[in-house]
Amino acid sequence: TILGETHEEEDEILPRKDYESLDYDRCINDPYLEVLESMDNKKAQRYEAVKWVMVFAIGVCTGLVGLFVDFFVRLFTQLKFRVVQSSVEECTEKGCLALSLLELLGFNLTFVFLASLLVLIQPVAAGSGIPEIKCYLNGVKVPGVVRLRTVVCKAMGVLFSVTGGLFVGKEGPMIHSGAVVGAGLPQFQSISLRKIQFNFPYFRSDRDKRDFVSAGAAAGVAAAFGAPIGGTLFSLEEGSSFWNQGLTWKVLFCSMAATFTLNFFRSGIQFGSWGSFQLPGLLNFGEFKCSESDKKCHLWTAVDLGFFILMGIVGGLLGATFNCLNKRLAKYRMRNVHPKPKLVRVLESLLVSLTTTVVVFVASMVLGECRQMSSTSRSGNDTLSLQGMSEDVNSSIKTFFCPNETYNDMATLFFNPQESAILQLFHQDGTFSPVTLSLFFLLYFLLSCWTYGISVPSGLFVPSLLCGAAFGRLVANLLKSYIGLDHIYSGTFALIGAAAFLGGVVRMTISLTVILIESTNEITYGLPIMITLMVAKWTGDFFNKGIYDIHVNLRGVPLLEWETEVEMDKLRASDIMEPNLTYVYPHTRIQSLVSILRTTVHHAFPVVTENRGNEREFMKGNQLISNNIKFKKSSILTRAGEQRKRSQSMKSYPSSELRNMCDEHITTEEPPEKEDLLQQMLERRYTPYPNLYPDQSPSEEWTMEERFRPLTFHGLILRSQLVTLLVRGVCYSESRSSASQPRLSHAEMSEDYPRYPDIHDLDLTLLNPRMIVDVTPYMNPSPFAVSPNTHVSQVFNLFRTMGLRHLPVVNAVGEIVGIITRHNLTHEFLQARLRQHYQTI
Repeated sequence: TILGETHEEEDEILPRKDYESLDYDRCINDPYLEVLESMDNKKAQRYEAVKWVMVFAIGVCTGLVGLFVDFFVRLFTQLKFRVVQSSVEECTEKGCLALSLLELLGFNLTFVFLASLLVLIQPVAAGSGIPEIKCYLNGVKVPGVVRLRTVVCKAMGVLFSVTGGLFVGKEGPMIHSGAVVGAGLPQFQSISLRKIQFNFPYFRSDRDKRDFVSAGAAAGVAAAFGAPIGGTLFSLEEGSSFWNQGLTWKVLFCSMAATFTLNFFRSGIQFGSWGSFQLPGLLNFGEFKCSESDKKCHLWTAVDLGFFILMGIVGGLLGATFNCLNKRLAKYRMRNVHPKPKLVRVLESLLVSLTTTVVVFVASMVLGECRQMSSTSRSGNDTLSLQGMSEDVNSSIKTFFCPNETYNDMATLFFNPQESAILQLFHQDGTFSPVTLSLFFLLYFLLSCWTYGISVPSGLFVPSLLCGAAFGRLVANLLKSYIGLDHIYSGTFALIGAAAFLGGVVRMTISLTVILIESTNEITYGLPIMITLMVAKWTGDFFNKGIYDIHVNLRGVPLLEWETEVEMDKLRASDIMEPNLTYVYPHTRIQSLVSILRTTVHHAFPVVTENRGNEREFMKGNQLISNNIKFKKSSILTRAGEQRKRSQSMKSYPSSELRNMCDEHITTEEPPEKEDLLQQMLERRYTPYPNLYPDQSPSEEWTMEERFRPLTFHGLILRSQLVTLLVRGVCYSESRSSASQPRLSHAEMSEDYPRYPDIHDLDLTLLNPRMIVDVTPYMNPSPFAVSPNTHVSQVFNLFRTMGLRHLPVVNAVGEIVGIITRHNLTHEFLQARLRQHYQTI
């Protein structure tokens, strides 16, 4: 069968031209063959079974990527801290702390430099990758976002950036890594490994690829936090715009596979007990449990909900402030850093690393407070089981610059891995002073805001959790010291603070609630976490968007929201559509096709015929294309200029340099005139569209009536399909019938997926410009279409729920009057058209 697929066009709205739209729509051109294929149940069952196998493989591979990152991060971090700690302890007595600082700088700058070099190799590997994956699952193809080189640079880069002491996390990039695994593994091919080819005919479409990317992103969340259900909800809430019931179970299965793969290997490596499953994710919050000796302690009470709501409000304000500052930094980088040589980005990363290292060292030495070790700390409490490590709890307590039996509370937070610092704030009772927590929160807030956006792989989840945990722990200390609420559990307030700040930054609700509940393994925290996240989101949304949406908007990506505003229903499809169309005829000469493809950047074209019967009434104005559409003079001039540019562009491609390669095809005899029409259709020799004037391409000599006739709409054809037809020489001579044109199967048309040839790489000497291409067997003859009077909300819902690429606007008599793409449905574009609507009232 020959499948026609819709494709979205580029327009002048975007500041960048790097973004394409993913291809989701499919249509079978031959209903008879469609019925035959639908009856092949064995083939469908085999296809579904292979999909389940691939989903399981994606989960396993994502878990292994997380294991690789976690193992080397722990190895390098322990090595660095061991060397620095021994140096600091030795230099505290000898007075050579400057040497200890230089050693720490040497470690951190080296690791950050390596991370920056990897980003230079693959720039899309910078950051957490969540905005890019969110765009991909929304329907926008970001160049290089799911390549094999990207996941290699991402995994290696985040390893070095975390080990280099930057305030970044490795959990966020796991989502990007899982998505890349999901995109590449089912394809069994990679542009980085061109020589390795497998004959794997399955999943050769963007729809299947998008489903696997959704599963991979969910597996990344599950591996990071040990939260398979939270990962599934994350993919649904923050990722995929197009979801179906069958995909839910596959995504959950993939998340489970990732969680248990990582759990199996981590537990076996750390405890030597294979199959024990004690460490479900990269970040474990441990068990929240009151001490048995404290009878007044409760994890939380109804009275505490009021404090949680206030913390949610403060967390929303802090998150909005964080996003505002980071947005200003991102704009500054786009104007002053990115246009400069790539070395400047490396220098910026090194500057951030240098500043962070100096601040951490000086703050631990000067601002830290020496506090008395509690009896539980000296004897070793249950933090051992919380951390899932075999060392005693004293190994995470730093005694820098403090006498015996005391420890440095600031150094305990700064000179530990971020996961260990979070556990200290969650489970150590009464070990941090309010001044230390305040200074730590302020420094961590500013440095993590500066760090997110530099040219290194960096996650934001763990820094936000740690910053929020310090805020929550500070609130608990104040309530205990100044209000006298001795019943409160400090770990609960630290957890709520972490949720409030993280929710204020990323503005996630359902998925983040489930992730935190699964990470704590405490279902009783469900209500306070949910209330806190909702309040934090509402408060933050009053000022700005979430951090990921901000970075998506800064990059000019046409991301579609879940729904439009109510006032947008004042607009109709005719108000937002693009009326200036670039179209092709059912039978078009190669010369015209080459000119169209070389002079436009659209990725799909309407297939039309000219309605000559209506041209007289149309030009008189007695018959309007629709009730509220009137072609203005500017639209006519735009179309005339486009046709003039198209005709002039062919002057550089003289036909004397072209050679006819289509004459070599074996022609078939034309069917007799009286042959049965049904037989012609079954043998695919019947052409429902006549050869409408293939020689008469629009020219400057045409009159107004000849140039702007109404266009009867027949279907859509992809740019990739047109280029494939030209590359394979699918055409026929004007002296023969279109039945003599060679036919390509769907497998042949999609053989080059996902990287189709480009028209500018086509050798024009192999083409005869006078040959004709019949595009009707390959176009989509029945795409979704709307009336010019359709409300914008209906257009938007149809576009989103059906996963469309573009939407033709067709009037009551079947004439196409415009086309709607995702660029016409973005919030900014709709706002601009609404302002124009108010001005014309």
